[in-house]
Amino acid sequence: MNLTSRFVSLALLGSSLAGCAVGPDYEAPKTQAPASWQAAHAGDGQLHPVEGTTRLSEDWWTLFNDPVLNNLQRRADKASPDLKTAVLRFAQSRMQRQMVAAQRGVDVNASAAVNRQRLSENGSNALMIQRIAPTGDSDQIAKVLAEPFTLYQAGFDASWEPDLWGRIRRSIEAADASVDAQQAMFEETRLGVSAELARSYFELRGVQQQIAVARQDIAATEESMQLIQVRADGGLVDDFDVERQRGQLAELRSSLPQLQASESAAINQIGVLIGAEPGSLREDLKPVAQSAPQTPDLSLGLPSEVARRRPDIRAAEAQLHAATANIGVAVADLYPTIRLGANFGYESVEDSKFGDWGSRTWTVGPSLSLPIFDNGRRRSQVNLRKLEQQEAAVSYQQTVLKAWQEVDDALSHYGAERQRNQRLQEKLHSSDIAYGMAKARYAGGMTDFLVELDAQRAYLQSRRDVVDSDTQLRLTLIALCKALGGGTPAPEASASR
Repeated sequence: MNLTSRFVSLALLGSSLAGCAVGPDYEAPKTQAPASWQAAHAGDGQLHPVEGTTRLSEDWWTLFNDPVLNNLQRRADKASPDLKTAVLRFAQSRMQRQMVAAQRGVDVNASAAVNRQRLSENGSNALMIQRIAPTGDSDQIAKVLAEPFTLYQAGFDASWEPDLWGRIRRSIEAADASVDAQQAMFEETRLGVSAELARSYFELRGVQQQIAVARQDIAATEESMQLIQVRADGGLVDDFDVERQRGQLAELRSSLPQLQASESAAINQIGVLIGAEPGSLREDLKPVAQSAPQTPDLSLGLPSEVARRRPDIRAAEAQLHAATANIGVAVADLYPTIRLGANFGYESVEDSKFGDWGSRTWTVGPSLSLPIFDNGRRRSQVNLRKLEQQEAAVSYQQTVLKAWQEVDDALSHYGAERQRNQRLQEKLHSSDIAYGMAKARYAGGMTDFLVELDAQRAYLQSRRDVVDSDTQLRLTLIALCKALGGGTPAPEASASR
């Protein structure tokens, strides 16, 4: 399909959506969902349907059974700056909806005024006096009427606009959709904050484990170096083995400063996410023993159900709904505006007679505003709203497709990391045995030190790889939970407001 055909197809899509813009009902466009989730199983490398038993709750991070993480998530819910901003935006949308809904009611206003006035002797009333009064008396009458006087006024007025063309109704519909969008955006922000917090937390724990492993390796290497030094002093080996071991020790020690800097940065990142001051979490996040990572088989549900749980999809759908309703508002502006109004009050130039029944004034009747010619402004507004709806429709479909891609990618990475972690555990077990055998043979003089050094390096690298894989396994599980919408329950049908 060439570029022109793509644009034509896109325009037809938008036109078909815009055709229902002024109708009373709204329905999101349909996008074909995959039949089921599939992933590669270990061993055969083929794709199979995903069947799990663990269902995600709204507090999905409890999967990790980490009380420190649970406490951080509670603190983030209360103090996260991003969540506070999202709550304020949601509250603003609610207030905007109330303002729009107020147009359905009657506007009632009261007024009162006391004014000291003087009319011009040569104004328009002078012409009237000249026409109706004798020539000799017109000047005298004008002077009398121009004398200053006090005018007392008070009253109230009421007006109401019948929603004949649906402008107010569609405005309220658009406002309701905007509220739904902001609510979904709040849930998306909360999901993003919780996922980023969990990610930063386990990255911190991974760095702390790397630091612990590095210190253990340094201690073991120092002990081994002392033994080699003793053998060198006894003439059993030359200084070449000593220098090799010293170089290995220096390499291990050089990794500590960078790891410690990464630890501080991770703690500060967590502090930003929960609104804490830099350094205030160091005691709460001190290193602790980490259990083996959890690798549950998640029950994903149907792809169409997962898409409805994701807050970004619900937000995109609500924005499309609002754009559709705004077309109806623009179309209604093409028709006349009718307002029914009335006012009643009192007016007097003497304060003693202000309350008399004879001082009353009133008017009642409709007013009509009919658009005749505006140089195409209103019609252009309708076309603009239709184009905005087409953009919202494309954005909605793109969001859905991106959501399915994220779930599929996260599922693939999670399965791949589980397999990688198992293989690295096997490698660590084998390298541990090999390192023990190499040390025993070197101690017995059966091999040179280079064999033991290579075995030691392989063992240390295997330990680091396992720690890194444990961290990556937790991070891929976090990414999968986020891609699934965090276990957020599917929304109920919007209640009438």
